Amino acid sequence: MIRGLWDREMVALVLLAAVMPMALAWLWYGGTAALGRLVLTLSLSGLWHLVFMLARAQQPSFAGALTALAVAMMAPPDLSMFQMVLAISFGSVMAELVMGGWGRNVLNPATVTLAFLGFGFPAAAWPELPLPVAWAAIPAALIGIVAGVLPARIVVGAALVGGLAYWAGLPMKPLLPAAGIALVLLVADPVASASTRMGGWLNGLLYGALMVLFAAWWDLAAPMQMAVSAALLVSLAAPLLDEIAIAAWLARRKRRHG
Repeated sequence: MIRGLWDREMVALVLLAAVMPMALAWLWYGGTAALGRLVLTLSLSGLWHLVFMLARAQQPSFAGALTALAVAMMAPPDLSMFQMVLAISFGSVMAELVMGGWGRNVLNPATVTLAFLGFGFPAAAWPELPLPVAWAAIPAALIGIVAGVLPARIVVGAALVGGLAYWAGLPMKPLLPAAGIALVLLVADPVASASTRMGGWLNGLLYGALMVLFAAWWDLAAPMQMAVSAALLVSLAAPLLDEIAIAAWLARRKRRHG
């Protein structure tokens, strides 16, 4: 690689390229309805990026397209135009743009948008995406890991917990497609996830553990609702997980060097 190539926008573009298998599979099975939702979310996200560019001389980011894709795929399909505008505006502005843009945000804006929809409109039915879209999350994760834009520890940690729970006979099968999609699009965000080595493992393990907990105890929730809720909780816990990792490193260093 040429020095200086990996700036913020290059990372966002590589992430977009990595999730293309999921996006194309979703558009193939969703048809014109899926395309219309994607155009709507892209337009709203782009509009807010344009507003902040003009108001604060803040450069727009291709990461807005990642947010738009995740919301278009995972949001309840029967929402009105007003509900979508309200949710995307809240998520993009409050979780990303007021923080200084992608790369400075604490929470993933798509996660905040979807959680806002779940809390604000609880009667809306969450989508059940076609199984090939979930299978496409596997090559998307592999591309992102190989390219270095998706944290491998988070993906592997979550997969280990989910695989062990499935092997142990827990009712994980209905949740696995939604959990895999949310893992790639929301949880493994390189900005809003834990950044330390141990924190990354804890991040993935915590997401998997929450999905197991929800599968066992949250009877009335849809799989996508469980995945979004777990993604939000893990994102909120990411700074704490990094703090735990740093404290453990300091303790080991103190024992070693006195």
